[in-house]
Parts: sequence; C-alpha cells; structure tokens
Amino acid sequence: HSHGFRAWGSYRSIDNGDRFQVKQIVVKPGAKLSLQMHHHRAEHWVVVNGTARVTRGEETFLIHENESTFIPLGVVHRIENPGKVPLRLIEVQSGPYLGEDDIVRFEDSYGRA
Repeated sequence: HSHGFRAWGSYRSIDNGDRFQVKQIVVKPGAKLSLQMHHHRAEHWVVVNGTARVTRGEETFLIHENESTFIPLGVVHRIENPGKVPLRLIEVQSGPYLGEDDIVRFEDSYGRA
C-alpha cells in the first residue's frame, strides 16, 4: 500500500521502518478525514501546502504551511481542508504497530465503519 486514493484525497508512503512510517497526504479542498483514534500509534503532521483544520481531543485549530502539530496515542483526531487549494502534509507515524486496521472511526463522511 505505497499509494492510495480515498474519497477525501490520496496518500503516498515515503519511508518506513521499525516503529515509524512517513506518508505524504493530500486532502482535497473542502474534504475531511474521519474522526478517529489509534491504540498503537502517535502522529506528527507538518503542513507543506495549504491550511489544515485540526481536531485534537476537545480542541479545534488551524495550522498553516510550515507549521505542525502532534497527535498523541489514543487521542481522537481529524484533519480537514477548509481552503480552496489542495492541503498537502507530511505525516510521521510512530509506535509499536502501524497497520491500517488500528483506526477506530467515530464519524465518517464517506460511510466507512
């Protein structure tokens, strides 16, 4: 799964190793990922183009190009693109297990469980 297309945009795996994975994520204008959490990984997000609306726990805030945020393990989170240009970010996942089946979805605009 080095490259994937989703209703919200796409992702591409850049690098991975023991306990880490790096992805480039592109979110279409107006799109958002599911409200989710992970039991086994934390994530760092660095915006390289556009603006991201981040939900992290109870807070919601914007991060812009050359800004970043950290999503601790077990914290409910979401990323959205409120802008008119594609949002491009680098995601660094770290933890003992990085499989895609470690996604617990609480809300999803695209009908995924």
